[in-house]
Amino acid sequence: MASLLGTRAARRRGIAFAALLIVSVLLMGLSSNPAMRELQRGLGFALRPVQGALDQVASGVASIGAAVAEIDQLRLDNQALNEEVERLRNDNARLAEIRRENEELTGLLQLRAALEFETTAAQVIGRESSEVRRLVTLNKGTDDGLSAGDVVVTQGAALAGRIIDIGPNSASVLLISDSSSTVIGQLATSTATGTVVGQLGGTLVMSDIDSTEQVVLGEEVFTAGIELAGGVRSPYPKGLVLGQVVDISRDANSVVQTAFLSPAANLDKLEFVLVILDYEGGLPPIEEQPQPCPPGEDGTLPEGERPCLTPSSVPTPTKRP
Repeated sequence: MASLLGTRAARRRGIAFAALLIVSVLLMGLSSNPAMRELQRGLGFALRPVQGALDQVASGVASIGAAVAEIDQLRLDNQALNEEVERLRNDNARLAEIRRENEELTGLLQLRAALEFETTAAQVIGRESSEVRRLVTLNKGTDDGLSAGDVVVTQGAALAGRIIDIGPNSASVLLISDSSSTVIGQLATSTATGTVVGQLGGTLVMSDIDSTEQVVLGEEVFTAGIELAGGVRSPYPKGLVLGQVVDISRDANSVVQTAFLSPAANLDKLEFVLVILDYEGGLPPIEEQPQPCPPGEDGTLPEGERPCLTPSSVPTPTKRP
């Protein structure tokens, strides 16, 4: 049975081979026939537009593929450029901030050289701004030589405030824009004095100015630095800038007038300040306090008594031990 199947398979292969051989011989004969060649040329001519269209389609597909690849590359390049632009923009913003801080610190260094007091620079690290309070927190405290009562100034010798609470590494400063702050101010032109207090909105109010004095819009106001009754020194040294007069309120029936000041410094945006270390406001040391002279003094002091002291009109810096 197996030999019979093998014989049939061999017979089929032989028939297929003979058929292919016959077809090949016929095609060779036809290809050499002039009529067949003419037919081939005719078919080629007739199919040439189709071939051209197919070539164009193939070229278009290839062009579309190339365009898609180019668009994708352009998209990647654009993304890279956008990232570079954003990086440069951030770098420029950072450099602008550094430049601004350098300018502010340079101004403080110039002020430090101009002041006759010993000072130290500090950075504002906290703010309290509400309807009733205007406070800032500094990054230095008693470990850095600061103490309660120290005066705080900023660029242009502008008065910022005074330390009211302090710890080893931080200090709270009551700004002059706080409603509880009181400073004796002096007008630059007339030298008239008045009480400068803070109020809501940041504007300072200078009250109790003698109504006979001429107050001019734009006039600068400085700390008077005058000594108070009983030999009490001013909490603030003389000559620090408080602000400029922006409005005046006069009453014909009043013996005083009021001026409104724009602060010399933007107290709501303080970043760096100088703290004056060696100015002592308030009561002077006990040995410098004036003593009342006993009545009927004949020029001879009892043993252990000190001479009478007369308070000075202008406070002087007192060096700390």
